[in-house]
Amino acid sequence: MKKLVEVLGTLLLLSGVCGVVRELTDGEFRFLALTRFLTEGVPFLRGYEIAANVVVAAMGLGMAIAGDRYGRARA
Repeated sequence: MKKLVEVLGTLLLLSGVCGVVRELTDGEFRFLALTRFLTEGVPFLRGYEIAANVVVAAMGLGMAIAGDRYGRARA
């Protein structure tokens, strides 16, 4: 369970950071198109793509930290 939470947190963190980079460069990096589905597919997030990606990155960081602490607490 610890590894799953850490991996999901890391993926969310990377997706959020890539989304911010993609939005700041106006979609210059086409290989970061996965992040488009996280924010552009949700109607109420239109216009707030950078903030949404920052929140996704923060959630990922929180999950990665929680997974690490969960492993330490159980050891």
